[in-house]
Parts: sequence; C-alpha cells; structure tokens
Amino acid sequence: MKLEGQHTIAVPREEVYAALNDPDVLQQCIPGCKELVRHSDTEFEAVVGLKIGPVKATFNSTVTLTNLDPPESYTLIGKGKGGAAGFANGGAEVHLVEDGDSTVLEYTFEANVGGKLAQIGSRLVESTTRKLAANFFDKFTEVVEARAD
Repeated sequence: MKLEGQHTIAVPREEVYAALNDPDVLQQCIPGCKELVRHSDTEFEAVVGLKIGPVKATFNSTVTLTNLDPPESYTLIGKGKGGAAGFANGGAEVHLVEDGDSTVLEYTFEANVGGKLAQIGSRLVESTTRKLAANFFDKFTEVVEARAD
C-alpha cells in the first residue's frame, strides 16, 4: 500500500522539523499512542493500540530515522508487531518545503501488513490507514501551530 500527501502548517520549517522529532508532540498526535520513548536522535520505540475493522491490537513498534537532512527531510522506517493480529512494516519519505512563514510537509508512505491484518482485506486496511494518517496530520498541525502562538 502506498500513500502520498501534503499538509501546510503555519509555522517555520525549523519548528516543524523539531516537532517531528519531539516525542511529546508525536505521542499527542499518533492515534492510539500509549507510549513513545526516544532512545537516541534516530531511534524511537512506541506502543500503539489500534482497531482496524474487527481486529484490535496493541502494536510494539520501533521507528528509525535515516537520511537525515535537517530541516529539510528524513526517511522514517517503522516495524510493528501486534501479536496474533499480525505485523505492519513500512517507511516514509518526509520533505519540508518553506512557503513564506509556513511549511509544506510532503510525505510518501509505503507499508505492508501480515497476519490477521492481511486477511481482513486491503481495502479496509488502506482506508483505515488513510484515516489514521489524516488524524495524525490534523492533530500535528493543531499542536505545532498552538505551540508557535
């Protein structure tokens, strides 16, 4: 599955980049995030509870940031295990483009799932993933813009 999108955030690029690396901000914005721990500048660990169709699971995930080019871009690689529900692995390319006093956050995300998640149907998984991404970016924009005020 592949998702692409962009969001305009009324905050300078450096502040958006910093927020994308701030565990407190991310924990507020990631749907179902119960815990997010930063182990280093490039490694995070998260516990996220999600319901996708009839499958409800808690995912223990690791996230690694690579190809760091502050404050312009990075690559995010995530791996999550949800026990009997299955797994989800993926990666995202994140680019931040200055637009006056605002920032355009562009992303391309690719993921694959296995186990029960794969059995419930790609259409349901994709629509839920799109909804979760929209929820994340709406909340992220709200939190980052409020912090800048």
